Amino acid sequence: MSRRATIRTTHDDTALVARALEPDNTDEMATTVDDGTVVTRIDRGTTSGLQSTVDDYVVNLAVAIDVASTTRTEQDDRPTDTGPVSDHDTDTTHNE
Repeated sequence: MSRRATIRTTHDDTALVARALEPDNTDEMATTVDDGTVVTRIDRGTTSGLQSTVDDYVVNLAVAIDVASTTRTEQDDRPTDTGPVSDHDTDTTHNE
């Protein structure tokens, strides 16, 4: 007999939160975005396994929400292409 849980949460940027959660999902989990809601379905063989997975998910969800929140507040209008990453000598001779 299988144990199941479905967790639905809403956020300002549901797609970003869902993407942040996805890498931590196990084979027994699926996270989707449905009508502006993050929906995660968990299917485990035991009650204790389900409880453990839900506990882990809630921690991961809190981190994903923090990441999404930080990402929104840290973005600005400056261009992301700033040219070369490091200074380098353009007069370098290459041996061929």
